[in-house]
Amino acid sequence: EKQAEDSNSAECSEPGAMDLKFTSSRKYISISVPSKSQAMSPHIKSVDDVVVLGMNLSKFSKPTQFFVCVSGVFMFYLIYGYLQELIFSVEGFKPFGWYLTLVQFGFYSIFGLIELQLIQDKRRRIPGKTYMIIAFLTVGTMGLSNTSLGYLNYPTQVIFKCCKLIPVMIGGVFIQGKRYNIVDVSAALCMSLGLIWFTLADSTVAPNFNLTGVILISLALCADAVIGNVQEKAMKLHNGSNSEMV
Repeated sequence: EKQAEDSNSAECSEPGAMDLKFTSSRKYISISVPSKSQAMSPHIKSVDDVVVLGMNLSKFSKPTQFFVCVSGVFMFYLIYGYLQELIFSVEGFKPFGWYLTLVQFGFYSIFGLIELQLIQDKRRRIPGKTYMIIAFLTVGTMGLSNTSLGYLNYPTQVIFKCCKLIPVMIGGVFIQGKRYNIVDVSAALCMSLGLIWFTLADSTVAPNFNLTGVILISLALCADAVIGNVQEKAMKLHNGSNSEMV
């Protein structure tokens, strides 16, 4: 009996184990806790994996990964903005912002399915109810944003969309319970002040400035703020992949 107790005690002292002692029976129960890598989802090879457009950037240094990701965001966003403004410059197209949204989501679905076929793990981890909320808000934010181009010039819309940080921070407080320091709040306030001055200047020099457009793009930003926080919370909670989310 003494040897059995010593053996159980030795097992409970191993790293990564949790021991529960019952004083009445003088017995020990050993519960193994899996390591972080074991608890990860099968589709994630490493916490350091950075996959962009199907390409694994993990072999590059952290600054190189950051530069590639930032450059890609700017490049694709500039092309997207140019084509979007080019579409709305077509005579008679301005009332069809929601039609453009429909076409965009059709191609999003096609590209998302193609990417999903290229990965090994195709299981859905995030609940369908969460995806319904995200999909509804995504349609809303893109539809409102596209429609606002019928009332605003493109630079004004871009400035508003670049100030998404402000509603995202507010949404992070209420949705994820985040806390921000004085530096973050100061940066948001400076951005708000810059937005106010730019809007006042644009209202006097731009011939197609319209208050309706400002309201539409503001509603789009509010929906966008909820989307980002819900996506982040769902992916952390259920360990979902980017391809699944798309």
